[in-house]
Amino acid sequence: MSASEQTEPQDHLHDEDAPHEGPTPAARARRARIAAASLLMAAAAVVLALRLASRSSVLVVGVYGLLLILCGGVIELSRRGRTRLGTYLLAAGLAAALVMDGFVLS
Repeated sequence: MSASEQTEPQDHLHDEDAPHEGPTPAARARRARIAAASLLMAAAAVVLALRLASRSSVLVVGVYGLLLILCGGVIELSRRGRTRLGTYLLAAGLAAALVMDGFVLS
């Protein structure tokens, strides 16, 4: 080994070409879907409790219960990396729950 090779710094942490530490874009997308589904799940649970306090109906429990199950499924899909499918299911389930709440349950 020559003298110039021995004095060369071995620290590659300050290289501009080194990859940045932190989550990848896919990991950030999974976390965002999980957070969105968790928030929607909490909101659906609150709305379910409010609807049941005003009237007790099996249809209300069915609609919001299915939405809660769907949110849990989306969380699991996002954990496994199926974020697009989870997003589509979450949007479709939310739209269906809103339509059912607006027209059928009113």
